[in-house]
Amino acid sequence: MAEVITVSQLNRYVKMRLDADDALFDLALRGEIANFAQNAKSGHCYFSLRDAQCSVRAVMFKSDARRLEFRPENGMQVIVRCRVTLYERDGAFQIYVTDLFPDGIGSKQLAFEQLKARLGAEGLFAAAHKVPIPAQPACIGLVTSKTGAALQDILQITARRWPLVRLLLCPVHVQGIEAANEIAQAIDALDRSRQADVIIVARGGGSSEDLWVFNTETVARAAYRCKTPLISAIGHEIDFTILDFVADLRAPTPSAAAELAVPDMAEARHKISSLKQNIQYNMQNRLQLCYNKLEQYPAQRFSGAAQAGTARRVDQLDRLRRQLCGAAHAAQQASRARFAHAAALAGTLDPYHTLARGYTLVQDHTGQVLRTEQLAAGQKIRVVGARRTALCTVDATEENGHENP
Repeated sequence: MAEVITVSQLNRYVKMRLDADDALFDLALRGEIANFAQNAKSGHCYFSLRDAQCSVRAVMFKSDARRLEFRPENGMQVIVRCRVTLYERDGAFQIYVTDLFPDGIGSKQLAFEQLKARLGAEGLFAAAHKVPIPAQPACIGLVTSKTGAALQDILQITARRWPLVRLLLCPVHVQGIEAANEIAQAIDALDRSRQADVIIVARGGGSSEDLWVFNTETVARAAYRCKTPLISAIGHEIDFTILDFVADLRAPTPSAAAELAVPDMAEARHKISSLKQNIQYNMQNRLQLCYNKLEQYPAQRFSGAAQAGTARRVDQLDRLRRQLCGAAHAAQQASRARFAHAAALAGTLDPYHTLARGYTLVQDHTGQVLRTEQLAAGQKIRVVGARRTALCTVDATEENGHENP
């Protein structure tokens, strides 16, 4: 009889044999994903990989899953790199996946299509959300590299076409790990400042990997919440990014974005000149028509009743003029009388009229008027008359007939 062993011993033995097999340590499998789930707390992914006849349980730990550039979905055909083992506790035969690739389509392209479909379903690409680009912006906000060719192209085009515009640069990296956050923050900052009438997000040409930062959800949502009109100018005409679908306007190149953002001054001058000529031509035609119509009226239309009516209005105006003149003269006479009365009353209060009749004022050295009870022996005073002033010293004062030395 065979040796009796425990279940734990069996599972441990099978796991050891599987782990020791080099052919099962680094295996490539093709199959279809089923029952996919990602644990919200741990970040580990659990699914089955199956073909037409069989299936096997699969686990992808968080450290490996975070490198995925797309989200696995049920029914997706994939190729996985894995190792085969046994989950000893449950005796479950399963594979541990280290890499996962779409079968027949690149991972970046799949990630692009997935994000595009998801954001499109949320309405981020809807035409109703897009706003028109202003015809003559006073200020353009630029989100691009300060050392890139895109900035130079925009500067040259705007200086040639519309030198009146002001450019406000918010420099960012346009590729790399932190570029997406920088670009999103720059869009938010320009939008909050309310200084720019339109924002251009620009980058010159490059490979799809170089332009990948503009396919991120971070940049897409920043463009969607931006209230300022936004133009996307990424790469060349054949390059399309998620940002192009969210932006209010997509330009094939940074140079084209500058041309779309500002009018052509030479063209504007030509339009103004044409309008001026049309206005002058229309005014001349209108004057000529009025003159021709005036000549058609016979002279008798301006005689008879017309002249009588004019005479009545002339008489009425003359009568009103005389009434107004009379009322104005009466008001002037009344004002003069009131002024004369006020002047006479003020004259009676003038102290200099009193001085002219022979009276005098007594003042101290500061010009302050003194009363007799304010005088004291030895005090210096000024006696002011109408024409002369005397400087005096008080020898003594008398009160009630008594002398006070």
